[in-house]
Amino acid sequence: MEELSQEQFRIIGIEDNGTEHSARKKVGYWQDAWRRLRANKIAMAALVLLILLLLMTIIGPHLTGYSYEEMDKASKNLPPSAAHWFGTDELGRDLFTRVWQGGRVSMIIGLFSAAVSTLIGVLYGSISAFFGGVVDNIMMRIVEILISIPYLIIVILISVITDSKDLGTMILALTLTGWCGTARLIRGQILQLREQEYVLAAEALGVSPFKVILKHLIPNTLGLIIVGVTFDIPGYIFSETFLSYIGLGIQAPATSWGALASAAQANFRFYPYQLFLPSLMIALTMLSFTLLGDGLRDALDPRMRH
Repeated sequence: MEELSQEQFRIIGIEDNGTEHSARKKVGYWQDAWRRLRANKIAMAALVLLILLLLMTIIGPHLTGYSYEEMDKASKNLPPSAAHWFGTDELGRDLFTRVWQGGRVSMIIGLFSAAVSTLIGVLYGSISAFFGGVVDNIMMRIVEILISIPYLIIVILISVITDSKDLGTMILALTLTGWCGTARLIRGQILQLREQEYVLAAEALGVSPFKVILKHLIPNTLGLIIVGVTFDIPGYIFSETFLSYIGLGIQAPATSWGALASAAQANFRFYPYQLFLPSLMIALTMLSFTLLGDGLRDALDPRMRH
């Protein structure tokens, strides 16, 4: 019987590359989240508006040539004009400069307070959920006690104790109990992740508890953390605005959007623009963060992936 040689066979039906191609290009989790966020026009418009507001709080106070503290007795309560784009207040200070200087203070308080509260809350909630048992019970009872204390009382006490109402005092007062909500949220998420196979495998290999928390558990809650931060920031800005409005926040000569609104309320009937402008900035900032938070929540939800 004649033997068949390899030269007598020809492979057909396979391209030269010899590999199969998937119908859709593979993308990572964060790339897919960014793609879905970009598809959300409302969230992207909110992001653009926030970038513009942040940019103006940085460069706005330097555009007019006026200092936010500079007073001109001959220019009291002037309406918006070419010389003073947002008008002037009762002391002759340029409102355009003061609005963006106040926005800088409000943004710093919102961003920094949210960052500090998130950092403390994530670590506290992760440790509580990971160790569980008695540790979890004690740590959560502490959180419940702190949450039950009205933050207004804390602000008053800190102001009395420190005899100060500056930026640092405001951030301290707002973050002293502000992290508790984040801690409870992260605790619930970590409890779900605690029994996952990769966590049990890491423990079986002798990885220390804190390395498990930092390298395996917290990274898997980043989506929840990012969304939580975007909702926390407008909350802190509103809290600062409220405290400044009732006279417990930033004090002159420093200013914030809440302080500007508080100062303008007495002359609202005669000079409504003095109240309208800082109020508009507060509303736009809070609305933008809220809409962006909604978009991020949808974009980072794995169940929305398709």
